[in-house]
Amino acid sequence: MNRFAAVLLCFAALSTGPALGQGVDPAHKTWDGLLKKHVVLTAGGSASQVRYAEFAKDRAALKAYLDALSGVADTEFKGWPRAQQMAFLINAYNAFTVELILANYPLKSIKDIGSDLFNNRWKKKFFKLLGQDSYLDQIEHEILRKPGSYNEPRVHYAINCAAIGCPMLREEAYVAERLEAQLEEQAVRFLSDRSRNRVSAQGKLEVSKIFDWFKEDWSSGYQGIQSREKYFAKYAKLLTDNPDHQKLVAEGKTPLAFLDYDWTLNDVRR
Repeated sequence: MNRFAAVLLCFAALSTGPALGQGVDPAHKTWDGLLKKHVVLTAGGSASQVRYAEFAKDRAALKAYLDALSGVADTEFKGWPRAQQMAFLINAYNAFTVELILANYPLKSIKDIGSDLFNNRWKKKFFKLLGQDSYLDQIEHEILRKPGSYNEPRVHYAINCAAIGCPMLREEAYVAERLEAQLEEQAVRFLSDRSRNRVSAQGKLEVSKIFDWFKEDWSSGYQGIQSREKYFAKYAKLLTDNPDHQKLVAEGKTPLAFLDYDWTLNDVRR
């Protein structure tokens, strides 16, 4: 090979090489393609299910993506803009959750993996992220939800715990340039799902347990909202078709109740 050809090959490698870390594309194209292939929208687009049996056939591609995520150094991550960090973390949480399901598939629920006291599925260190052995709870509670870090309660609509009761697994990857629109669409989708959030005939606001478990996230002053009631007021028309009930929700006068959480696996084959 002559010197000119070698220079050309070197330039080509640099121009097509990894954009982030060890090959993490800012658009998360591999993960995006897998989601578009294996996630099925349900309930008019406000929920989704996953073709896990088919996803398993693409596990090599999934593992390559996970390896790329694991290759990102903490110092590199800290240099990214906020939206890029959040998209990375949300995609990582969802992709490693799918890997956890596939490693134990078939099963009826993610809660069938380990137990709450021993080998807890959310505290199990089964992957590396940002240079350390990591676990799902670390991404969610110690990074994304850490007070003062991102201050974004809508992250609960984005991360998916592989359960029917959980906000849907989005049918595309999260990306920095569209993160705000994606998060807000996830909020609208989840709050539009009357099986998980609704106003009863008696005028009681019946909502998902996530608003009970993470009450403080909707009371942190996000966008000036100081309480769950004020947050729901923004979405009154999604929660009920009854004009009188909409008015009560908008005024924050509806009593809250929390629905049982369905931990059934969000599997197309369930």
